[in-house]
Amino acid sequence: MRLTVIAASALLSLTPVFAQVTGSISVSRNPNGVQAATPASAGFEIFLQRLWPQAQARGISRQTFDLAFRGVTPDPSIVALTKKQSEFSAPIWNYLTNAVGGGRVARGQAVAAENAAVLAQVEARYGVPKEVVLGVWGMETNYGSFKGNKDVIRSLATLASIRYRGDFFRDELLVALELIEKGYAGRDELRGSWAGAMGHTQFMPSSYLKYAVDWTGNGHADIWTSSSDAIASTANYLKSFGWVPGLPWGMEVALPERFDHRLDKGSFASFRSAGVTRADGRPLPSSGEGRLFYPAGHTGPVLLLTANFGVIKKYNSSDAYALAVGHLGDRIMGRSAIQADWPVKAARLDMAGTKDLQRRLKSLGLYDHDADGRIGTGTREAVRRYQISVGEVADGYPTPALLSRMRGGR
Repeated sequence: MRLTVIAASALLSLTPVFAQVTGSISVSRNPNGVQAATPASAGFEIFLQRLWPQAQARGISRQTFDLAFRGVTPDPSIVALTKKQSEFSAPIWNYLTNAVGGGRVARGQAVAAENAAVLAQVEARYGVPKEVVLGVWGMETNYGSFKGNKDVIRSLATLASIRYRGDFFRDELLVALELIEKGYAGRDELRGSWAGAMGHTQFMPSSYLKYAVDWTGNGHADIWTSSSDAIASTANYLKSFGWVPGLPWGMEVALPERFDHRLDKGSFASFRSAGVTRADGRPLPSSGEGRLFYPAGHTGPVLLLTANFGVIKKYNSSDAYALAVGHLGDRIMGRSAIQADWPVKAARLDMAGTKDLQRRLKSLGLYDHDADGRIGTGTREAVRRYQISVGEVADGYPTPALLSRMRGGR
């Protein structure tokens, strides 16, 4: 699974171990076989020297290690990307419009027809609906039209050397070396995004190692050029995280007047009893459970999500991303768009306001995470609990008015 940058996220503090460089590394060998570098690249060389014992402990040969890093320099453009952060995240309704716009639905339908046999066979084996796989494929690379062409080893080494996201990229780099060592992928084959994600559906090296499937049976799980292998690998990934066959990811619903918003999650039967109906007129599933999701507050569309929505979030933890995957897949299958109107003029919190809100929720004992400015499940649940405590509609949607009320101590 790739590291995604779809939803705006608070970046961890960076602790560079090398100065930004634009020149190449000049190296030589000392009698012990350790590369010596010019002063401009000394920090990166120190990182590689420290990496080698860790790679060796994982069974990486010196030959593979040297092959992987021959001529590799840190990529300043990647360092710059980690520092770019929008102060405002895009409204979820704009995000969804982009997800299904630009011909992506029509292209998805064409791709579905081209790969109909494989999609049907993969769905039968793994239990993951073809539309969900297509939704992931469309969101990740627009069905393979842009898979990224950066050197994955260079990208991962750059991010690892500045300790971006702690040890995450160092560990992914070590797995990438393992892929080369074991012959799963050639050195030149490791191409992908600036964050090291690869192939049609953007697998990180660790995901490739665990979930990649050689569907074509040619001895190589080729997620880069084989759409069949990529389709099967994606379905295998989702199945491995607990996809429930026969259960939809979610559905748009309509709430009755005077609905008790304290009903947040429960069985589909409990929602039926409360007067909740599907927006498309179809019946709610006969069995199973769901939870309500108000992506723009109670004045906008309301979704009833299932456990499979959480499985999609294992691919990318953003609610917006998971909603886009499900929505795109539905549209590819000819199902209706979201019917309720979005409150396009609704006031929204900026990142600073969201952090303030999270700190205040934490001080009230309602929120257990860091104040990172990201609105996820934890923040929504904390807001919902606060709303119940003050007698407001419990939709879990943070607004400037809610923050103002908290600042006023009311």
